[in-house]
Amino acid sequence: MYAVIQTGGKQYLVKEGTRLKIENIKASEGELVEFEPLMVKKEDGSVEFYKGKVIAEVLRKGKHKKVIVFKFRAKKNYKRWKGHRQPFTEILIKEIKEV
Repeated sequence: MYAVIQTGGKQYLVKEGTRLKIENIKASEGELVEFEPLMVKKEDGSVEFYKGKVIAEVLRKGKHKKVIVFKFRAKKNYKRWKGHRQPFTEILIKEIKEV
């Protein structure tokens, strides 16, 4: 069984056992979170919209690798360095429930 969930402005195709790095959410490590699926595709091939629940466990929180932003203007002696590390939450899909 597959489901499509939306979080952080992005959509993810998930099934049980999937590990994902999503945008940072307000949940501590080890906590269970619920997502409302946009679509659920069952084993028999039928598709349902906005029905069921997707239950996931928060595995860890962290930051991605650093992204360097470098601004440069030729012949003007202008250089600016800036780094950014986007926070993430890693989750494990435990169960996809039907309603």
